[in-house]
Order: sequence, then structure tokens, then C-alpha cells
Amino acid sequence: MVSVAELVGRPELALEALHIPDPGASVRWVATSELADPTPYLEGGEVLLTTGLGTEPWDAEWDAYVARLAQAGTRALGLAVGLTHRAAPPALVTACRREGLNLFAVPRATRFVAVSHSAAELLQAERESLTLRSFDAQQALTGAALDPDGLTALTTRLAELVGGAAALIGRDGSPSHGPYGPAVREFDLPLVRQQVARMLPRGRHAAASSTGRDIVTVVRPLGLHARPEAWLATVVPHRLDDHDRAAMSTAGTLLGLALEQQREQRRTGRQLRTRAIELLLADEPRTARIVLGAATTVGHSEPTLPRRLRILRATGSDDARQDALTVLESEPLLATVHDDELVVVAAAASATGIAASLVGRDLRVGIGRSVTTDQASASHAAAGHALATTTAAAPMCTWDDLANTGVVGFLGREAASAFATSFLAPLGDDRILLQTLGAFLREHGSRGETAARLGVHRNTVRNRVEQIEARLRRSLDDPQVRVDAWVALRVTGAVGTDLSASGEPPTSA
Repeated sequence: MVSVAELVGRPELALEALHIPDPGASVRWVATSELADPTPYLEGGEVLLTTGLGTEPWDAEWDAYVARLAQAGTRALGLAVGLTHRAAPPALVTACRREGLNLFAVPRATRFVAVSHSAAELLQAERESLTLRSFDAQQALTGAALDPDGLTALTTRLAELVGGAAALIGRDGSPSHGPYGPAVREFDLPLVRQQVARMLPRGRHAAASSTGRDIVTVVRPLGLHARPEAWLATVVPHRLDDHDRAAMSTAGTLLGLALEQQREQRRTGRQLRTRAIELLLADEPRTARIVLGAATTVGHSEPTLPRRLRILRATGSDDARQDALTVLESEPLLATVHDDELVVVAAAASATGIAASLVGRDLRVGIGRSVTTDQASASHAAAGHALATTTAAAPMCTWDDLANTGVVGFLGREAASAFATSFLAPLGDDRILLQTLGAFLREHGSRGETAARLGVHRNTVRNRVEQIEARLRRSLDDPQVRVDAWVALRVTGAVGTDLSASGEPPTSA
């Protein structure tokens, strides 16, 4: 970057600084014009030279002239003295002070072309220096990418190159690496979190930059996919130049490639863990352990199967599930997304705490029974029943909350299961009749309310109830039959979404 101060300070030009409020302003080129309004021919970033031809009678006109230049992005105004004006008019100096425009005088002995040549030399030297610095930065960053901990090395090297600070930020706004660098104290994490939160919905095609107190904070997404998993936040304690931008661009590309490589490794690991969970839920823990052993080779430690476990099943938005899965894998915990559910294998003692953390990520969670590894399928089924009863107000439920309370708790699990199986056997696997029975009991025998809950005609409910009574050979008008049916459904969890979670048995209509 060539600054106004560098150009005005060239001794061979003998320029006189009259008012330089922004000496660091970058110069793109030098232009010459005697027009009263040259702004249509300016692009911004120029130093404008003028002899002031035709401005000798000006006084108040200087205000509008300088305001137009400042609005057009002119970096400085150079007025030739000894021609139209012996010295800079006081009204011009006042106008430049008001607009904050740099102003210098060009002595009669200095030709405008000499000023242009000096600027060209400075710009050429700057381009050559930038090319060398950018090449050196690329070499340094490429070398950092080869480090065993490439993400940390790249982030640290970028911070050093820009003389600031840098960090990798996850989707939750927390740093995964950093901040590192000589200006860590200037790293404003709350600001970075706000920027990441704003960019999340826009995916990979979004970036943010903010400037304050001569500190520039730039946040850009990383990766090659529409859904970024990390952002690079860079703090530069000075005005950005092309070197800073080139360093951030190179670092962003290399970090994106490193993250993509990690993504591929993680995808392979997830496939193996998913298969291990499928085997576990098929009550084949020995084979599941073999698959987990193979998963260890993909680059990070894998979880082991606890002696007693609970299966957790969670639902929510796809982003919420994926974000939670990423966090669980870092702990590490055995988890996967299967059939639009997040499935977690947790040690029995830690299941509730893990479930609470998932609820904090806007997920609903069902916690299954505490079982040994060869009974995981039963815990998985129980977790599904518990999940079915969750609501926005009560987003977490355990199987214990459902089954081990009230009458069922007194019966004992084995006795209750035997009773439930026997009672519901006549209905077989007829899901429609089971759902109707559950809704009918929840609505306390009201056929109209049951029809409304199921979204069917009242006569349909009446016909189904008659079928249920015929198969059970019992009348659902009998309070004892209703209690028995309620207990049986609670134990099996056959229609968890249609049963009251209050723990109160149904009553007569």
C-alpha cells in the first residue's frame, strides 16, 4: 500500500503538507484536472493535482468542490502554487479541514508529471514487494499445512503474518483452535459469535468484516460444502492491505482442504460406527466391538462399549442433529444419525447428563432402559417409547419415567411384561387397533374425542372399538378392562404417543 504520507514525503518533489489528517490513506493513482467538478472522471483512491485554473475568484465555492472530492473518495488534493494562486487559499484549507481531506502544495519548480512518476515508482515497488511477501506467505502457510497439527499451525502462522490474531470457530460460536497470535487481546469473541450466527443461514457464500478502533475483524466460512462446519476469524490491528487479504485467502483455502480431509476421515469413521451400532442393536456386541476396533484406524480414538448402557434416541432439525453428533464424537461417544434420529450409546450412569446436553441443543430425547450390552435392542425400543411421549414443554423422558411408576412399578418388570403380552395378544400386530385403543383410553372412552384425536369419523371409531372388544372378549365400558388395557399398553409402549404421560389410569366416560 502506497500512502499519502509516502508520496508527500518524497524529498525530490519538495511537496508542502498543508493539512494531512489521514496520512495512511492508500493511493491508487495520480490524476490531473482543472475542471470545477472532476468527480465524474475519478474512480476513488486518487491524488488529484490542479493548478486551480479558473478558481482565482473562488471563496465559498471551495466548500462544494472539496465536498465533492471527499465524497468521490479522493485521497488528497495537490494545489500548484506560484501560478493561479501564490499560496493555498484560506477558504480551501478551511474546506479541507472540514471534510478531512488531505491537502498539500506543489511548488512551481515541481512538475505534475514528476509527482505522477514518483507515485508510479512507489506503486511498482509496492506491487513487487507484495508479490514477494505473498510468495513468502504462501510458502510459510503451505509449510504449516504439512504440520501434524495442521489446523493449529496454519491458524498460528496466519496470525503472525498479519500481525494480529486468528482462530477457528465452530457452528456454536466457540473456538476449536485459538485464538493465536501477537494480538490475542484484540480478539473480540462475542463479536465473532454474532457474525457466525448471522452467516449460518447463508451457508458457505457469506463473509463478514467489521472495523473499529483501527482493528479489522474478518470472518469467513471454510470448506467446500454448502454447510460450513467452521469459520476462520482473523483480527488485523491495522488497515487491511493486499498482503493481509492474500494471506487470509491462502490460509482459508488450505484450512478448507484440511477440514475436507478430516471430513472424509470422519465420514469413514461414522460409517463404521453406524455399522457397530446396528450390530449392537441386533444384540451382537462381540461383532460390534470388532467393527469399533477397525474404526480406530481412521485417525482418532473410538469409544468402547460400557458394561451397562442406555440407548438414547433424539429428534430435531437436521442441523441440530449433525451439530450434536460432531460434539459427541469429540468426547468420544458412540453415536450416529439413523432414520432421522440421533442414536447414542451411553454408559447407564451418564445417560441423563448426555440427554440434558442434547436438550440444550434443541433436541427431544428418549432414554431407554439400563441393560447389558447383549440387550441393547430392548433399550433402543424403550428409548423410542420414551421419545414418543416428549413434548416441547417436556423434551426429555426416560423409560423409567414411563414404566417404573405407579401400578407397573409394583407389578415388577417380568410380571408386567407377561401380563401385557397375554392381554394384548388377541390384537396381534394390528397397529390401527392398538392406536385406537390408546386414543380411546386417553380420551376416557369418549368416541367423539377419540375420533377427533385420530382424525377419523366417529363411526369409524365405533367400529374399531367393537372389533377390539370382540377380539379381547371384554367390554371397554368396564373400568377394570380399561385399567388392564392401560397397564398393558404402558408396559409394551405399543402406542406411546396415544397414552397419557401423567401416570393416571383412564376412567369411565
